[in-house]
Amino acid sequence: MRTTNVIVPWTEGLHLRLAAKLVRLAKRFRSEIHIQRGNLSAEATSILSIVLLCAAMSTQLQINADGPDEEEAVSAIEQFFSEKPSGSS
Repeated sequence: MRTTNVIVPWTEGLHLRLAAKLVRLAKRFRSEIHIQRGNLSAEATSILSIVLLCAAMSTQLQINADGPDEEEAVSAIEQFFSEKPSGSS
């Protein structure tokens, strides 16, 4: 299992459009990917569970990946969260 922490960089937070983009990214990997905010956990392939995390700007999220391509999955998600705020449009 690979774990990392990311910070939501976008002024609007992790809104629906970005959540959909994250789901598309997560579905490219065979590993199980979960996103956690405090006690709340979301499957990275479920747009509804991601949106229900209510991750506003500057929220810290923990990314957990477990599977054959976990390293690549975590790296790709870290890259996703390092996008400039203009990437949210």
